[in-house]
Amino acid sequence: MQEKTTNVAAASAAVGLNVHKGKSKILRYNTACTNRITIDEEALEDVKTFTHLGSMIDEHRGSDSDVKARIGKARAAYLQLKYIWKSKQLSTNIKARIFNTNIKTVLLYGV
Repeated sequence: MQEKTTNVAAASAAVGLNVHKGKSKILRYNTACTNRITIDEEALEDVKTFTHLGSMIDEHRGSDSDVKARIGKARAAYLQLKYIWKSKQLSTNIKARIFNTNIKTVLLYGV
């Protein structure tokens, strides 16, 4: 893993790009290896989970944490609009459109 990380950093530098050591993380999947991974003698942080493009990825490739996080975000978005759901002035059609654009988007895409 160290060799691949070094190669990526070297290839990036060759075209004028830099790997940001503070933003780079190491997620070990299905390995017993615990060797430190470094770039320019600076160790990268080991993490158990991280979010990439709205999906939570963990060391066990389970989706439980991702599903729970999305449900929590959708619940929060739903509760922020509780006055809309209780409103007698808005039709069911309008409420359904608001639900589809605001709540479903959060649930499906995690944003």
